[in-house]
Order: sequence, then C-alpha cells, then structure tokens
Amino acid sequence: SASRRALNRTNQAVVMAASGMMEGMEKGHVVTKLEGVHKKAPSRRRGHLGKRTKFVRELVQEVMGLAPYQKRIQELLKVGRDKRALKLAKKKLGTHGRAKRCRENMAALLRKARK
Repeated sequence: SASRRALNRTNQAVVMAASGMMEGMEKGHVVTKLEGVHKKAPSRRRGHLGKRTKFVRELVQEVMGLAPYQKRIQELLKVGRDKRALKLAKKKLGTHGRAKRCRENMAALLRKARK
C-alpha cells in the first residue's frame, strides 16, 4: 500500500519493515515472510482451464455428442470448405479467434475418427 512505501534516492518504491506500532512510517503487525513463496493473485488465474472443468467438459462432449452447428462444420471440412466452415463458426461463436479454435477442434476430431 502507498502508506507502507517510501521512496529511495532513485525514486523506486521500497517496502518498509513493520515495527508493530499503530502509527508512523513503519506501522503494522510484525510478521515473518515465508521464503520462496509467492501466491498468484486470483485475477491472474482467471480463465485458466482447471483439471476438473476440463474433465467435465470432455465427459459432457462424449455423452451428448456434437451440437448441430459443429456437425455442419465437420461436413464442410470433409468436403474441403475450410473458409465456409470458419465463417459458420464465426457466425455462431461471435469472434474470429473462437471460430478458428472451433474449426481446429472439429478438424482434430475428424482426424481422430479416421484413425
């Protein structure tokens, strides 16, 4: 926090050690920091695919099968209409990046089915 920092001669923020006092430059409860432990902020982890979520999604995909638009994308890929498949995916999913990922996933499923 801003109140716990002081500026050194090169104007870089330096965190002051707590003194156990309630007021002053070095106020705060004295704690011993753990060596080599740096916990990632929850905001940095957001959006990361967890093991459980991945497993559940794979299970649902296996049980329920593909959505109709995904089946259509696969058909388009079978006949070599890659660009049309991308356009359909973009229309259904909203963004170019999601569409490319979807098309690649469908192509991978087709390759897996051929083996």
